[in-house]
Order: sequence, then C-alpha cells, then structure tokens
Amino acid sequence: MLCPQCYKARMAKVTGIGGVFIKSTGDREALVAWYVKNLGIALEDWGGSILKWPDDHAEDKGLTVWHVAAKDSDWFKPSTSSFMINYRVDDMAGLLAQLRADGVEVIKGPDYAENGVFAWVVDPDGNKVELWEPKLWNDANKR
Repeated sequence: MLCPQCYKARMAKVTGIGGVFIKSTGDREALVAWYVKNLGIALEDWGGSILKWPDDHAEDKGLTVWHVAAKDSDWFKPSTSSFMINYRVDDMAGLLAQLRADGVEVIKGPDYAENGVFAWVVDPDGNKVELWEPKLWNDANKR
C-alpha cells in the first residue's frame, strides 16, 4: 500500500466517478422504471441519466466517497452483489415517506451519523441501495 505522500509523486490519477453502470439481471425496463419512480432519477433521451453536482445543494458542496469493503463484510447484506451504490438525496424524510407509500421496503434507517442521514432499500434486481442526505461533519448530527 502506498503512503499518501507517495501518491503525490504520481502524474496521472482518478479525479472522481464518471458514471455508474448497472447490468440488469432481470427485466431492464422494470429496473429503470423502479429507479425513475422511486428515486426520481430523470432519464435523458438516450436512456440514461446525468446527475450534475450544481443540482446538489447539500452543505458539503458535493463529494463522492470511494471505499473497498472486506470480503467478510455484512455491509451489503441482504444483497449478494459485490457492489452497492450510495445515492445522495435532498430530503431523506420525504423520500422515505414516498418509498413506503409506493410499497418499497426500507430495510434499515433512517440512521443518523456525523456526516448525515442514511437509509437502505433493495432494488428489483436485489442490489442493496444506500441513500444519504449529506451534512457537514458534526457530532451533533448523531441522534
């Protein structure tokens, strides 16, 4: 593992997440419709979505977390997928109410942490989805 100072010596590096691509394991149209209906992801004419940082008005001004979990982690359960996408949301209480009204089971949350509010659902393909309403890091955010 390289030390943080060693990274500075490298010339090229990743600067952010350029896209999230999901291969459906079932009905692609139903999966897309679920994300549009339940998470409000607006589709472009070409069939995908563009999430723009200027549209995100969270206190942290926008950031993306990247993390590799250990192979024995329970974090992704009940999903058996080797990935989980964390979606930033603008109103956790409102979104959870909408999800429940639409019959989507909230499997955990809301959980309050130093950096915001979290909740988890599972999409129609069985992928666990993490929802995050970001807040600036502050111990007072925990409940």
